[in-house]
Amino acid sequence: MLETTIAAIRPADDAAMAAARELHSRLTKPAGSLGALEELSVRLAGLAGACPPPLPEPAAVAIFAGDHGVHAQRVSPWPQEVTAQMIGNFLAGGAVVNAFARQAGASVTVVDVGVATPLPAEPAVLDPAVLDPAVPRLVVASVRRGTRDLTVTAALTRDEALAAVQTGIRIADELIDAGAGILLTGDMGIGNTTPAAVLIAAFTGADPLDTTGRGTGVDDPTYAHKVAVVRAALARHTPDPADPLGVLAAVGGLEHAALAGLILGAAARRTPVLLDGVIAVSAALAAAAFAPDSVCAMVAGHRSAEPGATVALRHLGLDPLIDLGLRLGEGTGALLALPVVTGAVRVLHEVATFDSAGVAEK
Repeated sequence: MLETTIAAIRPADDAAMAAARELHSRLTKPAGSLGALEELSVRLAGLAGACPPPLPEPAAVAIFAGDHGVHAQRVSPWPQEVTAQMIGNFLAGGAVVNAFARQAGASVTVVDVGVATPLPAEPAVLDPAVLDPAVPRLVVASVRRGTRDLTVTAALTRDEALAAVQTGIRIADELIDAGAGILLTGDMGIGNTTPAAVLIAAFTGADPLDTTGRGTGVDDPTYAHKVAVVRAALARHTPDPADPLGVLAAVGGLEHAALAGLILGAAARRTPVLLDGVIAVSAALAAAAFAPDSVCAMVAGHRSAEPGATVALRHLGLDPLIDLGLRLGEGTGALLALPVVTGAVRVLHEVATFDSAGVAEK
């Protein structure tokens, strides 16, 4: 599945991008007056191979959840059980991501790809072919109950990492087959900013001090320890960025690997994927290492307050749409950025040209 997905990913369509730029030049507005929205709409035309590109709707958020053996190194003050408890909150509709998803009319799919403790809710019997914004859906696709401690051994075997990536691809296909016009990344996993920092350092070559943040808000001693843990993991495994599956296996998380698969699956289907925060962009680095042209499908929703996110976005060549100092995860920043993406495309669909509106050009 991974090989066929990568083989289906193609570069952006130059003709469609040129057509979008030409159309912008004829719309009733000064040239360049919509700033970054114009280039975003051009990129989305290139992804779709059409001008104008399809409106990015309906939207579907996929929240991948997993736990981490590195939690034993005290990199987070939160107990690991919170991962499963938050899944219950997602399914009950009580989390921030649910509030933002209701505002945006987006469906929420929660995927247990590796939660360590039993879930507080049973999966509802919901039709995967129906995207219902009112009812969050749980998919149980656990590869293993959390990763191993990456400071001691590889977090995952290559087969486990591959299984997680392929889970992400399958979810992408499922959501797109159900009609989703854009996918949004979400994540949940206590301790998951530590493997994200290792992944970003591994793929970009940046110093761990620049890729490691405070996650859920750790104090200074814990932060210094967290940076040391990231350094130790890199020294132990010396991950090779030319081998993205090996990097994910050595130092990644199950949700990171699944998110990489979701991005690859979206790119193969020429569907935009709106990235959330630091977990998503660390996974995006892995996706880009698997298939460089997958970057064509990526839209950076926001700039996370986690410093590694800026490092990763710079490496990917992506500019975030909003910058609000967010560091929650779950898909919240991506949901807030969704109207910006929709607006960028709607301009190409609905704004009159100078000729059709009878407006004189300069």
